[in-house]
Amino acid sequence: MAVIKKADFIESVESALQFISYYHPKDFVDAMHEAYEKEQNSGAKDAIAQILINSRMSAEGKRPVCQDTGIVTVFVKIGMQVQWDSDLTVQQMVDEGVRRAYANPDNPLRASVVENPIGPRKNTKDNTPAVVHIDMIPGDKVHVDVAAKGGGSENKSKFVMLNPNDSIVDWILETVPKMGAGWCPPGMLGIGIGGTAEKAMVMAKESLMDPIDIHELKAKQDKSPVDKLRLEIFEKVNKLGIGAQGLGGLTTVLDIKIKDCPTHAASLPVAMIPNCAATRHAHFTLDGSGAAELQQPSLADWPEVTWEVGESVRKVDLNTVTKEDVASWQPGETLLLSGKILTGRDAAHKRIQEIFEKGESLPEGVDFNGRFIYYVGPVDAVRDEVVGPAGPTTSTRMDKYVEMMLDKTGLMGMIGKAERGDTAIDSIKKHKAVYLMAVGGAAYLVSKAIKKSRVVAFEELGMEAIYEFEVEDMPVTVAVDSQGESVHKTGPAIWKVKMEEMATQ
Repeated sequence: MAVIKKADFIESVESALQFISYYHPKDFVDAMHEAYEKEQNSGAKDAIAQILINSRMSAEGKRPVCQDTGIVTVFVKIGMQVQWDSDLTVQQMVDEGVRRAYANPDNPLRASVVENPIGPRKNTKDNTPAVVHIDMIPGDKVHVDVAAKGGGSENKSKFVMLNPNDSIVDWILETVPKMGAGWCPPGMLGIGIGGTAEKAMVMAKESLMDPIDIHELKAKQDKSPVDKLRLEIFEKVNKLGIGAQGLGGLTTVLDIKIKDCPTHAASLPVAMIPNCAATRHAHFTLDGSGAAELQQPSLADWPEVTWEVGESVRKVDLNTVTKEDVASWQPGETLLLSGKILTGRDAAHKRIQEIFEKGESLPEGVDFNGRFIYYVGPVDAVRDEVVGPAGPTTSTRMDKYVEMMLDKTGLMGMIGKAERGDTAIDSIKKHKAVYLMAVGGAAYLVSKAIKKSRVVAFEELGMEAIYEFEVEDMPVTVAVDSQGESVHKTGPAIWKVKMEEMATQ
């Protein structure tokens, strides 16, 4: 009979969360490199290159691959013969591991969890509590899967209760384009089929713990119905042409994962949860002999990919840029930004709205006139860093504030990730503004372009405060130009047609 000590369990959870914050699984790196090699859309290829470069930099620097270090999900499978040497519950031990991991002074992780979700949404400061699933299994060991899930991909989770004879594939092909690019493709889709509503969702999440093995599945001789469904969905989703970061291209998903179980004769529950380009999960087993030891990967596992500035790249001085300059920027064009920008995301925008509703002035130092706002919540800096990993957050959450910001502040443009909704695009066109896209999943790389950082307002909001960044050659793509043309609409449409033409040649 194995005796699992409290200290070993907590230390293992803590170590696993630190590990996955900066190490991508090798299967993911290999799949991304393959997608990079075959990609034909230059914008999508550049985005994948930045993700791969960022991944290697994070592994070398032991800093988060993404600024959104996620909400923790843990699957704990406990052998029936296991005995615990602990005065804490499994939930309490997991939470203590999370607390220690996120407060690690060498690599602090961003606290993103808020309590009282219906308000007030107050940050718990240590990313607890985690979401813990416990299952009892035969044996005398404890098997643990640890994952950290960012909001951008988690927010795109979908569930439907189909009729028994409805097509699962049709629902997925209808749903994936509506998810937009906020989940930072290319990644994986986890699908749960059967059981009840909550069982399907848990299966979808747990399926994402498995390694990428689509090529092995293709070579498999005897394929089960689930195997065949995985391959059909994989092929058809990629033919949608959504591509990396939603810019259009050959690879939207790296793999499809499915877990299923029996269900009611009248039901067909189907859940779909995407995993983003910051794929983070680790697995360990405790047998009573001590804490888990995760094997550190070799830097040789990462490909030598470079991101080079082409001759067509336009350099922009943000301190002198004019409306006339903005009007000349073309959809899909790459810009290198230098100068000062302000940051702001959900909580800051809400504060600004409340200030305007009261007829008050913005805080001293907050002047958006003729400037750009970057939707970001950075990780705390360590050692000689100006700022920690600082990649973009999903822009659509700020869509409802765009008209207010452009109309009342003189804001010239916005920087974020993924697409904008029609209402936001209409406002951008109306005010002759612009929306620029930075690559989601390249947070550590982006942070290296930030040369100075200071909080200018709402310091009590932590990572949601308004910062002023001074950047140098920060790479972005013109995602919505001053005429309202969106590359997230034109890109996938173009590449879907191209892929159909390629298939007939």
